[in-house]
Amino acid sequence: MNLSMLAVAGQAAWKKAKPLILRDTFLLPLAGFAGLITIWWAIALFRPELMPTPPQALMENLDAIFHPFHRRGPGDLGLGWLLLASLRRVIIGFLIGAAVAIPVGFLIGMSKPALLAINPLIQVLKPVSPLAWLPIALAIFNVADPSAIFVIFITSLWSTIINTALGVSSVPKDYQDVAQMLEMPAWKKIVKIILPASLPYIFTGLRISLGIAWLVIVAVEMLTGGIGIGFFVWDEWSRLNLSSVFLAVFVIGITGLILDYILGLVETWVTHRPARS
Repeated sequence: MNLSMLAVAGQAAWKKAKPLILRDTFLLPLAGFAGLITIWWAIALFRPELMPTPPQALMENLDAIFHPFHRRGPGDLGLGWLLLASLRRVIIGFLIGAAVAIPVGFLIGMSKPALLAINPLIQVLKPVSPLAWLPIALAIFNVADPSAIFVIFITSLWSTIINTALGVSSVPKDYQDVAQMLEMPAWKKIVKIILPASLPYIFTGLRISLGIAWLVIVAVEMLTGGIGIGFFVWDEWSRLNLSSVFLAVFVIGITGLILDYILGLVETWVTHRPARS
């Protein structure tokens, strides 16, 4: 088969695949969003006192959309600044949680006594609502900002610990036999064999934990106040400004999607495998 025939075959394959890619990547997601907006619009038309229509919400939020980083006073900051404040808390709490959770997951996955000692503690603490940790955090720190970071830290532990332990315990026995045959020291066995084999599980836990952390920060900021996207939602609801609440919901959702996408890119770069969706 010469080059011209290969080129023709490639063009034919692309023409066949292009509609499927267009449908799966753009058309079907757009159809889902269009359906959600249609439902919102229908409810707003039947109950105009309950919520604004999408065009009304868009028009009322144009200033916030086009000027996200304005500073018009101590208590009047643009949505961009509020979002950055929430992201800072989430990233700090998430990174501290990951630094604790991954070694603990390795310990549980590699040691049965550690599993028997720590697993009951995880099973007791994991179902505790994130907001139940907030009064404890406020009692410890007596300040809202570190208290919010502490709650993020606690709630981002469990998924990463469990998935890391699962990944470590799922390393094929053949790999460990090879390490034993080569008389690898423990640290080298962890770095060269167990860690690479466990990375997909670790990143799955990290992505779940990051999603939970972003979910929790909104609720925590509603209760603690201060600067943040969660407090913005509560403040706008107190003013009965539902248009701004809808804008905040959209921003929160898009930000969560971007965070997960970025962590997926990091996973692909580290593991050299496509990230699990």
